[in-house]
Amino acid sequence: MSLPKPRKINVERYIGGLSKVKKNNHPIKLSANESALGPSPKAIKALEIDKKKVSKYPESDSNLLRQAISKKFNIDPGRIICGSGSDQIFDLTCKLFLESGDEVIVTEFGFIMHRIYAAIHGAKILLAKEKNYKASVDEILAKVNEKTKIVFIANPNNPTGTYLSKSEMVDLRNKLRSNILLVVDDAYFEFLNKDDFSSGLDLFKDSANVLVTRTFSKIYGLAGLRLGWGYASKEIIDAMYQIKPPFNVNRAALAAGAEAIKDDEWINKAIKHNMLWADKIFSILKKNEIITNNASANFFLMNFDKTKFNSEQVFEKLANNSLLLRKMEQYKIPNSLRLTIGNEKENKSFIKTIESILK
Repeated sequence: MSLPKPRKINVERYIGGLSKVKKNNHPIKLSANESALGPSPKAIKALEIDKKKVSKYPESDSNLLRQAISKKFNIDPGRIICGSGSDQIFDLTCKLFLESGDEVIVTEFGFIMHRIYAAIHGAKILLAKEKNYKASVDEILAKVNEKTKIVFIANPNNPTGTYLSKSEMVDLRNKLRSNILLVVDDAYFEFLNKDDFSSGLDLFKDSANVLVTRTFSKIYGLAGLRLGWGYASKEIIDAMYQIKPPFNVNRAALAAGAEAIKDDEWINKAIKHNMLWADKIFSILKKNEIITNNASANFFLMNFDKTKFNSEQVFEKLANNSLLLRKMEQYKIPNSLRLTIGNEKENKSFIKTIESILK
């Protein structure tokens, strides 16, 4: 009997951070870079109000949310597209621009979903080497050829926690051919407050050949609702609307997102919390000879080359104490784990446990 067979797509599957282990179904999850404080109470209230309308379709063009985003960042609402997470914006971008034989450049340890979506849509993926886990403009440019269609870069980058300065980002865009689309993933920009850094949106909002993506999963604490957005030229955004699914963002996400983005007080509280604990955790990691960098987001990439246990042993010991971190095998980063900055109780538990393991 002959049966339908799906086509084979040569692409690796994304492996998310663990949520539970066999010994404990309710561990402290510090593996997915989720919000330490959760969403704004105003976002939760909006969910409660809107729940009576779940029998009705959401707005297909996410108009009210786009207006809120437009007002917040002083940008053109006609150049905004919302999606089911910023992942859907990556997918639409690749679907819109890529054909078989095209090439896409990603950084060596860049966010893995960039290369996954590009591969799904038939592109050849070129990895630009990083230097000390930081993206290199020179290495990216060295990979460019006549087949290059898109360059993806997350800034700050997940999972390395490094970033390119505003001058490096402008230099990259200036030296790329004008018909190469630069996609700047701004997922963690709110956490980084340094004089030499500017977000992709601030740098390129007037550019016709840059697409900037943002998410509600991190600082806004809405990871479970899957909500993100992109900003690009009117021509690119209009083309995306031609191919996006109808009603692609659910009612709950739209209602919560529109209120979350307005709550500056809550956002500032989340940023201050992250800065406070980033400093405390960094000092503990340094004291225990765990190699890392000053936090540029809400996580640390930790290397255990100088400690008495390797990353796998540390992972197991932490898991035995109900603490789940992210392994780095999929990113091919050796002897390392990624730690999300959690709430006060979670952070204290991690500090106490890691010090007892490495004492």
